[in-house]
Amino acid sequence: MPKVALYNTQGSQVGEIELKDEIFGIEPNESVVHEAVVMQMASLRRGTSSTKSRGEVRGGGRKPWRQKGTGRARVGTIRSPLWRGGAIVFGPKPRDYNYSIPKKKRRLALKSVLSAKVQDGELIVVDELKFEKPKTKEMLKVLDALKAQKALVVTADLDENVYKSSRNIPGITPMMASGLNVYDILTHDKLILTKDAVAKVEEVLA
Repeated sequence: MPKVALYNTQGSQVGEIELKDEIFGIEPNESVVHEAVVMQMASLRRGTSSTKSRGEVRGGGRKPWRQKGTGRARVGTIRSPLWRGGAIVFGPKPRDYNYSIPKKKRRLALKSVLSAKVQDGELIVVDELKFEKPKTKEMLKVLDALKAQKALVVTADLDENVYKSSRNIPGITPMMASGLNVYDILTHDKLILTKDAVAKVEEVLA
């Protein structure tokens, strides 16, 4: 089982914590991680791009000149896709880009990125993270002690004080353990988990 240091909010090591091998100690599967990231990025697309076809563009009801005898190319409408101000051929229409990959693949991708963080020494586990009231200065002190500038801060459940203390700090994203995902883990240099959050992640993914 992989072991990582357990820190307090002052940045001092207070012990070690054993992590489950099947979640934090597997060989990362890069292809499955790639699939999960592409799926997540596709779900973020708004899909609102829209163009007009010949049936929707305004104007062009009258034939601009007679079919024969002018020496010009035959034209039926000034809203032809060949003309300026005309319709668009095979243009985008509003659509939903969401799709899904199998649940087993999603779980494997999450385990892969968690294991990669452990292997790269980018996982930080703290014994607890609590504030009496929302205070960004206090959160900055904790992050400075843990040497984390761009980090994903994960708590077991929603902690309003932690959330409000860290949401305005550039590069820091607060999150509950239930919202943990591949894309956010990859886009942050450090992953900070509370001891309770580790237990919750292991319970869900075991």
